[in-house]
Amino acid sequence: MSSLSSLTITALRAKLTAGEISPTDIIDDLENSNLEKDEAIGGYNSIDFEAARVMAANADLTLPLGGIPIAIKDNINVNGEPCTCASQFLVDSYIAPYDATVITKLKAAGAIPLGRANLDEFAMGSTTGNSSIKRTNNPKDLDRVPGGSSGGSAAVVAADTAIAALGSDTGGSIRQPASHCGVVGLKPSYGRVSRFGLVAFASSLDQIGPITKSVDDAALMLNALSGNDKMDSTSLEVDVPDFTVNIDQGVAGLKLGIPKEYFAAGIDPQVRKVVEASIEKLKNAGAEIVDISLPHTEYAVATYYIIAPAEASSNLSRFDGIRYGNRAENPENLIDLYRKSRSAGFGSEVKRRIILGTYCLSSGYDHKYYDKAQRVRTLIREDFNQAFEKVDAILSPVCPTAAPKHGENSDDPLKEYLADICTIAANLAGIPGISVPAGTVDSGNNTQLPVGLQILGAHLDEKTILRVAKAVEIL
Repeated sequence: MSSLSSLTITALRAKLTAGEISPTDIIDDLENSNLEKDEAIGGYNSIDFEAARVMAANADLTLPLGGIPIAIKDNINVNGEPCTCASQFLVDSYIAPYDATVITKLKAAGAIPLGRANLDEFAMGSTTGNSSIKRTNNPKDLDRVPGGSSGGSAAVVAADTAIAALGSDTGGSIRQPASHCGVVGLKPSYGRVSRFGLVAFASSLDQIGPITKSVDDAALMLNALSGNDKMDSTSLEVDVPDFTVNIDQGVAGLKLGIPKEYFAAGIDPQVRKVVEASIEKLKNAGAEIVDISLPHTEYAVATYYIIAPAEASSNLSRFDGIRYGNRAENPENLIDLYRKSRSAGFGSEVKRRIILGTYCLSSGYDHKYYDKAQRVRTLIREDFNQAFEKVDAILSPVCPTAAPKHGENSDDPLKEYLADICTIAANLAGIPGISVPAGTVDSGNNTQLPVGLQILGAHLDEKTILRVAKAVEIL
């Protein structure tokens, strides 16, 4: 019999409502799984099983997620728990005084927040190697990264030390680690899910979403997470459909676009083979495959690395050693306090992006860089708008390669930035995207590494990408 920790939300809910198990049984099983595995994986920064048992004992099993524990990325506030953002600035110094809206919604749906999953510091990175707390390993190969920045969230789901998890996606940070770890990762449309209570990296790009073991679970979680929030001015006042309805309808009759720019030089031949095999299966299942072009894709990485650092420079100015977080000792004056607190509190990648962003916003350069990047962003969004007049969804690799080894690109930040080339444009355009396991590639040491297929949809059309993802999962 499979351990409870290896089951999907859907399977556990069936057992709970049938009275075969209790929510406490799930917590117990997860604790046993964590004791066995997480020392090797390093997916959690902290986890409180006793607090979870209290919530489990009072779980309402009539609710959609009643009794289901969910791991939370450590940049999302959960009342009474640490929220470190994997940064020395907040370690041992900040306890969240409130619940993020997504936590309020999960609790309202009956879920139990359990554990703080590791990440790249302040969500800046694509390996989780920028965490100042610990190293997180890919459960499929401990010598490799889990991806990032939601690497801890993807790793604990893949390792069966979590049932499901929340991540955040600014340039691919849900989809990329989901691909590397062989799980499902969904980035909703911008404005579909409230960002209130998420520690901001780049406010016009950030989006919270689920990482799960199945497409059905992603749809269930999106049902719970979606909806307008008065605490977030970018949250949209739109109807929330039931994302589980017609999810297994298949792809017959759908037009699926293949952008030539996402299959250009630089895609590993093994990854390309896996992705193309999935596309062929969808074609055989009745989908019409349409060649399309997204001509401004070549500018996406440069555009992102102007806009995102600029917004990060502004957002992270609140970390000054005064209002919260760790404060430098014995400063000479106020400016020295700022300098010493920020120098000690921030890691090298965060400092790099703050410097880049501050430069791009500085007098004389804001028009040259930031304003121009925003104009290019509009062109990228228009590429997608035109594409979705012709097709129902877009298919591509999630990443050019499978998960790299730890430290493989650490001396070349630009190479690491380019790893997000297939995911960044969706954040710039605000459209939804999902990574669904498509197959594996040979790592060369008799280990099979997961590869995800990325499915992109028109703004607020999560239903279609979930439908396509479900077809990929079944085929």
